[in-house]
Amino acid sequence: METDITREIYERTIRNFIDILILAELRKGYPISGYDFIEFIHQKFHIMMSSGTIYSVLYSLERDELIKGLQTSTKRVYKLTDKGEETINALLKARELIQSFMATLF
Repeated sequence: METDITREIYERTIRNFIDILILAELRKGYPISGYDFIEFIHQKFHIMMSSGTIYSVLYSLERDELIKGLQTSTKRVYKLTDKGEETINALLKARELIQSFMATLF
């Protein structure tokens, strides 16, 4: 029972912060496709996310001008924009504040 609850909270947290995970991964500097994000999340967090979920977040981030989609000869890849870089840097600077807030919840 406790394991099921813990797993549910773990998965819910990953799903709720998928936009931040995408920005953080793109911060590494190389363009990534939607499929690559699905694989990344599966490898790192052991969660399978649907392509609909990932592409919905990617399109939202693109509309907000945080990422830019580029068409290669075989697939669409995404890279971080200057606005996206500023956003993820601000989140990283606020890391301690965010961790403190999360700690007060529990």
